[in-house]
Amino acid sequence: MPSFNPAYLDWNATAPLRPEAAATMTEALARTGNPSSVHRQGREAKRALEQARRQVAALVNAAPAEIIFTSGGTEANHLALRGLAGRRLIISAIEHDSVRAAAPDAAILPVTPDGIADLGALEQMLAADARTALVSLMLANNETGVIQPVGEAVRLAHRHGALLHCDAVQAAGKIPVDRRALGADLLTLSAHKIGGPMGVGALVASPDLPLQALQTGGGQERGRRAGTENLPGTIGFGIAAEIAARSFDDYARVAALRDAAERRLLTMAPDAHIFGITAPRLPNTICISMPNVAASTQVMSLDLAGVMVSAGAACSSGKVKRSHVLEAMGVAPAEADCAIRISLGWSTSEAEIDHLVEAWGVLYARTRASAA
Repeated sequence: MPSFNPAYLDWNATAPLRPEAAATMTEALARTGNPSSVHRQGREAKRALEQARRQVAALVNAAPAEIIFTSGGTEANHLALRGLAGRRLIISAIEHDSVRAAAPDAAILPVTPDGIADLGALEQMLAADARTALVSLMLANNETGVIQPVGEAVRLAHRHGALLHCDAVQAAGKIPVDRRALGADLLTLSAHKIGGPMGVGALVASPDLPLQALQTGGGQERGRRAGTENLPGTIGFGIAAEIAARSFDDYARVAALRDAAERRLLTMAPDAHIFGITAPRLPNTICISMPNVAASTQVMSLDLAGVMVSAGAACSSGKVKRSHVLEAMGVAPAEADCAIRISLGWSTSEAEIDHLVEAWGVLYARTRASAA
C-alpha cells in the first residue's frame, strides 16, 4: 500500500461533510416526528426544519419563505425550468448538464473564448422574439470556475419582460452570493458543495412566482414540492450554510494556494493551458490541459499517486467525456480532451499542492520523455 497522504482536490464535485453538520444530523436521526404533524414531536421537527430554512436563506440574503427544499441541485434546476410553463427558454452554452437536460429544446446563449456569457447575443435573442422568456445563467462554471455577469443579465432580461434563473451551486460558499443584489428570480443551491450532506438542495423563488410543483401529492414546501422533507439532511444543510456564511475569509488563502499551483504548473509545463485564466474566477478552481495526454490518463495516473482530481464535471457516472464547456469556449477537441479540473477547498494544505505539482510533473516529464 502507498505511504503517502492522499490529496483530495475535487471539491467542485463534493466538499467533505462538515463535522458540525454530521454531529447535528446524527442527533436529528434519533428524533421522531414528521414536520407536517401537529403534535409535539411534529412541532419540534417543524421548528428544526424552519431553522434550517432561515440558515440557508441567510447564506444568499433571501427570505426564508423563498426557500424550497429539494433533493439536490438537479431537482431544483428542473423545478425552476419546468415549473414555469409556457415560457421560451434560453440557457447559456456552459450550463450544468442538469440544466441542459431540463431544457433540451432551449435556445443556446454563446460564450466568449474566456467562457463568459455573451450579453450582446442575449440582448439580440430577447429582442428577436416577443414571447415571454426564462433565461438560465449559472453564477460560476463548475469546470473552469469562470464567474458570469448574472446581475447584468438579470437587468437585460427584466428589460425585455423575461425572468432569470441562476444556478449558484458552485458559487455559494466560495464567494458571497446575494440574491437581492443579483436580482435573480430563481436561484439554485446544493448542500454537498458547501459541506452539507448529499441529496439535499434548494430552489430560491419568490412566493409570488407562479411556480408549478413537479412533484405532487402533498402540501409540503408551501405546495411547491410534495413529499416529507429530509429533516436530517436539511438540518445538516442549514448548519453548513451557517458555517459557510462566516467562512469566506478561508477562500483568500485558498486563492493564494490556487495561484501558486498555477504558477508552478505553468513553469514546469509552458505548453499547458489554463482555461478561463484571464476571466474572473472562483478562488479554488483550475482547469488545465496537459497537451497530448488524455484527461482519463491524467486522472488515473494522479489517482495512483494519491491525488484526486476530475476530468470535467463529476456527474456522468464516472465516465470521461469531452467537455461541452470547453467546446463552447472554442477550445479545439484535441486540447479539450486533455483538460482536467483541479478544485481546492477550505482545508486544502500547501502539502497537498506540493503533492499535486510533484505528481503532475512526474507524469508530464514521463510523457515528454516517451515522445522524444
